[in-house]
Amino acid sequence: MNIKQIFTPKRIVFLFIFFVLVLIGLNINFSSVVGAENQFFTLFQFFGPIAGTFLGPVFGIISVFFSQFADFLIVGKEFTLINVLRLLPMLFAVYYFSSKKKAVSAIIPLICMFLFIIHPIGRVAWLYSLYWLIPFFAKVLPDKVPGKLFLRSFGATFTAHAIGSVLWIYTVPMTAGQWIGLIPVVAYERFLFGLGIAGSYVVFNSVLDYVVSKWKLRVPQNVLVLDKKYTLSRLLHLKKV
Repeated sequence: MNIKQIFTPKRIVFLFIFFVLVLIGLNINFSSVVGAENQFFTLFQFFGPIAGTFLGPVFGIISVFFSQFADFLIVGKEFTLINVLRLLPMLFAVYYFSSKKKAVSAIIPLICMFLFIIHPIGRVAWLYSLYWLIPFFAKVLPDKVPGKLFLRSFGATFTAHAIGSVLWIYTVPMTAGQWIGLIPVVAYERFLFGLGIAGSYVVFNSVLDYVVSKWKLRVPQNVLVLDKKYTLSRLLHLKKV
């Protein structure tokens, strides 16, 4: 394995750009997490999952992980179990949004449903876990279904939600009533996250496509993957696909 062929200068540049964006996003709070002090959802939730589509699933996950870990060190967070476990949900969301392996992406939320419901509290608050049917159906539906980008986006954010909730129920003491009470809150937050993911994907595609075209950059497809049908110019029918 030739490291120089893997970590090419252009790939390092794009990894660094995303690294910086993640650090910024992680430090802009959106809403607090119920059940623990000083835990927040951040701006990062609105664009984190798209990393794998541009950088590839592997490099997307690597970029997100090291960005989160760097923020962990820079901000000086304590190495508590909750803080460490909270690194995981977004990694699964990145995989879901970028991976073409439908079976793996579809089964993850189902496993989360099972793990949630077998917990004594989750058994009572089982209704909460029905949200995780969204990423399952979003992944198994045919690709030709209209609004596929929105399905991927909501599937990604609810995959992160599924992973996070299972980790939460096994580590943070909460009552069944608290979980049930969160159902409308989750609907509001994840609706915004899903729209944000879809919107940021279009924006990133548009900006990167413009930069590559304007400056006539030769970027190998294995370094940066663009989906030109999701650029603003194509969506607004300003250009032909």
